[in-house]
Amino acid sequence: MSFLFGSCSSKTFKPKKKIPEGSHQYELLKHAEATLESGNLRIAIMLPEGEDLTEWVAVNTVDFFNQINMLYGTITDFCTEDRCPVMSAGPKYEYHWADGTNIKKPIKCSAPKYIDYLMTWVQDQLDDETLFPSIIGAPFPKNFMSVATTILKRLFRVYAHIYHQHFDPDLIQLQEEEFNLIDRRELAPLQELIEKLTSKDR
Repeated sequence: MSFLFGSCSSKTFKPKKKIPEGSHQYELLKHAEATLESGNLRIAIMLPEGEDLTEWVAVNTVDFFNQINMLYGTITDFCTEDRCPVMSAGPKYEYHWADGTNIKKPIKCSAPKYIDYLMTWVQDQLDDETLFPSIIGAPFPKNFMSVATTILKRLFRVYAHIYHQHFDPDLIQLQEEEFNLIDRRELAPLQELIEKLTSKDR
């Protein structure tokens, strides 16, 4: 099922992935939101004392997806097949889509098509109870961090695309860098901006 519905002028997104209110994950999300308001990105993403890293990463992955979902929704009228015929982050970085299941060999596609594939794929991962359990105390799979890393890497590409093709620095949020979930090579298109944003925190 496609993540975007309708024509280019009436695109809508699936509802946000919700974390159940009252759950431990919901409390972690509220903690993340409160520390983010401090203005210090490094503090905002630090693992709270006594918390499980896997659960913290899961909560932040869902939140990152929701943030990008909303952010990209604001620019869909500008991110079109004509204006963005290739999924890129400036002239040095081009991304091809493959999900390993439906599309095994990477394909070159427009930014809106790539993002449609990506958001549909991520939504499927988040909805999979064996990967992202919503029941309190349910175990995460052994490969969870690997799956989360791939999700975050791919979602970060949407930020990179928006920054380079639809620039607005106030839209950038870097809460997944701290736990090395995104390879430094993936951060390269935004390295200058990352350094500016995080230099204030040191």
